Amino acid sequence: MIEHVETPHKLVALTFDDGPNPVYTLNVLEILEKVSGKATFFMIGSQMEKHPEVVKAVKAQGHEIGNHTYSHANLTSLTEDEALREMEWTDVIITEMTGAKPTIFRPPYLDYNATVVSMCNHFGYQMIGALNTDARDWEQPGVDYIVRKSRPHIKNGSILLFHDGFGDRSQTIEAVNILVSELYSQGYKMVTVSELLELQAGSR
Repeated sequence: MIEHVETPHKLVALTFDDGPNPVYTLNVLEILEKVSGKATFFMIGSQMEKHPEVVKAVKAQGHEIGNHTYSHANLTSLTEDEALREMEWTDVIITEMTGAKPTIFRPPYLDYNATVVSMCNHFGYQMIGALNTDARDWEQPGVDYIVRKSRPHIKNGSILLFHDGFGDRSQTIEAVNILVSELYSQGYKMVTVSELLELQAGSR
């Protein structure tokens, strides 16, 4: 699971899980547009079917969409066939809605086993984690908490995790607004996960 990429460049990848959401995903797009930043959205297939217009907006602004399963199931508790379906359905939905096959995957709950790894190989996915999991924004611990716990993980090549779906994400949006402003003023450029991975591949 890739949590950061070694690079001499001031680049950070912001990632958002569990969308698309007609309110919070669009909030994120507005925040990023102000600083010409890009992000990666690990989307749930069933949510994409509900909000195709949000998927379209994300794609139109040049952000990346990754696979986060169809129903946010914990893959390690499923049979191999069930896990395959969870990943495959969303792979098809992303490809059909965006015209591009996803290349990255994040397992729900960041939980994986040998089966999930072999599925990633099957689909040609790289499995993506994050450094700031202790920010736990999904628990709505407060804006200050999310910001404070995320700051120490900001460095060249960091992958940071936030949530734009399932429940009230207003704390996350406020925290991301603060962090994006700080990143921008510190000279960081916000890029997609795949842009970071390309740097890593190029440095080998």
